[in-house]
Amino acid sequence: MKSQWLDRITIARVLIGLVLFFNLQAAFLFVMDPAPYTAGFEVSGVAGEKLVQGMGILFLMWNVPYGFALVHPLRYRISLVQAIIMQAIGVIGESILLLTLPSGHSMLAATALRFIVFDGAGLFGLVIAWVITRRLPETRIIDRSSS
Repeated sequence: MKSQWLDRITIARVLIGLVLFFNLQAAFLFVMDPAPYTAGFEVSGVAGEKLVQGMGILFLMWNVPYGFALVHPLRYRISLVQAIIMQAIGVIGESILLLTLPSGHSMLAATALRFIVFDGAGLFGLVIAWVITRRLPETRIIDRSSS
């Protein structure tokens, strides 16, 4: 029983860790080298680069709950729920942006679609992590490796 419990925690951590890794990768790419991403947002020059860097900084800020959920999905269950809600807001908001985008903005539409797929995959992973840990009792938190 204890082994199965730890295995479910490990699987949840792997899923949360993957989402966090890819989110942080995108954030750092936007912050460190924004120029390749400006065209996808139909912006250019210094203003476009700073806009993309600003988005990268926001990505970093938004990922704080993911880190707590990764440390321990049961002890920090509320952080996992927050991450799921944040991921869902992203998918829904990006979908609305795409659906309300006027024609003639193919680069912007492609960027929105990439974000929808990216955030949708993250949402799926986080929901699976929540599902496999939701019935584990918090009183059984004995994993000392994350204390």
